Amino acid sequence: MTKNFLPFAKPDIGPAEIEAANATMRTGWLSTGPKTKEFEQQFVRYLGGELEGVAVNSATAGLHLALEALGVGPGDEVITTTLTFTATAEVVRYLGADPVLVDVDPVTLNIDPERIRAAITPRTKAIMPVHYGGLACDMDTILAIAREHGLKVVEDAAHALPTTWKGQMVGQLQSDVTVFSFYANKTITTGEGGMAVTRNPEVAKRMRVMRLHGIDRDAFDRFTSKAPAWHYEVVAPGFKYNMTDIAAAIGVEQLARLPGFVQRRQYLAERYSQQLTGLPLVLPANAPAGDIHAWHLYVIRLTAEARLNRDQVIQALSDRGIGTSVHYAPLHRHPYWRDRYQLSPEMFPHADAAYQSMMSIPLFTAMADDDQDRVIAALHELLG
Repeated sequence: MTKNFLPFAKPDIGPAEIEAANATMRTGWLSTGPKTKEFEQQFVRYLGGELEGVAVNSATAGLHLALEALGVGPGDEVITTTLTFTATAEVVRYLGADPVLVDVDPVTLNIDPERIRAAITPRTKAIMPVHYGGLACDMDTILAIAREHGLKVVEDAAHALPTTWKGQMVGQLQSDVTVFSFYANKTITTGEGGMAVTRNPEVAKRMRVMRLHGIDRDAFDRFTSKAPAWHYEVVAPGFKYNMTDIAAAIGVEQLARLPGFVQRRQYLAERYSQQLTGLPLVLPANAPAGDIHAWHLYVIRLTAEARLNRDQVIQALSDRGIGTSVHYAPLHRHPYWRDRYQLSPEMFPHADAAYQSMMSIPLFTAMADDDQDRVIAALHELLG
């Protein structure tokens, strides 16, 4: 194996983020405080305002808080896609409800709205679309289905900053809550972290209470009050989901760099799409004209004409010092979901076929053109 290993993803952390984290540590305020508030405000401003932001320690936490605030509970059903990370579905189980998994569109790999429609029952409480890889779902149809049936919509936008749908930023659509991820490999990172945004002040208030033990007062207000402020009341059995100011300080700097990050990801994705054309591959779908694909992932799929299978290509790339990943082994293939809900590959033909041929190839903003050329050359060598 070559000594110069190219990872599938790598965070782009610079001097500004390091200094911001150091400066926050020098203030002595390490947990949720002024930087967290600043990050919430700047994030909402970036999306276009008229929203409330709730910073959390992961997108998983944000999805859990969103569903809880919207009243999802035992006996309810939440419809989502099988082609996602387990966090999307597990938060439904946290609340005693059941995720109902459906198949994807074979081109976009996003949740198929017609499969959503077919899965609705009297128990359905919410729809949770996932913007796969950074490409927006068909939100017009999904929101119309939700309105028709009186359902809540929580967007899993872990991949989707700054994705747009028909010119409008994901997070500004008419969903009840949208949740973003700042995990290490996302389009911006705080190491671990997430942000839930909503137009509904009561939902935001409930999420804030529940993110910190069900306490009825904001922790920042309690600890910065000039008057004695030891008293608080626990109004619900909450969680420990707050973001730290150290993470938020990194997030503020990353958010300022996001326009450049987007430009770089788009450039790299366009180079892949141009230079991998002609190989036995299905390349990822582009955003519709005028919209933004966040390009969190660049997922290729081998066609039947390829002389190697997916696992062989992954191994051969690894042997050449190139990292890859698979997004995802669909939930219906994991023992817990498969066995609990009696799921089989035949129930999800498009997601299952995609899984067997897909891999995510390196795409990150700190990746040099020469790094990308290595990937392109290796794929031509293996598949050309």
